[in-house]
Amino acid sequence: MIVRMWHGRVPTSKAQAYAKFLNERAIPDYQSVEGNISVYVLQREEGEVTHFITMTFWEDLDSIKAFAGEDVEAAKYYPEDKEFLLEFEPKVVHYEVVGRS
Repeated sequence: MIVRMWHGRVPTSKAQAYAKFLNERAIPDYQSVEGNISVYVLQREEGEVTHFITMTFWEDLDSIKAFAGEDVEAAKYYPEDKEFLLEFEPKVVHYEVVGRS
């Protein structure tokens, strides 16, 4: 199993709306791809900025390619992200899951 992690920052004033967008648009998109096991979105407020980490769990690299394309390290963005994000980080990180309970 592979975890794909993305980080984004939004103004805290937009954090609630961004969380709603993620739940209504992004999470269903991840879940529509065969090989997606689960999706978790983490949120942490830091003053005027709120951080989001999206962790998607995948069966294998081919599943990630079906979602993200051939360059699996490239971050995938939605048109709506322009309304929220302070910057567009170009890369995501992947971790192989080597233990779980």
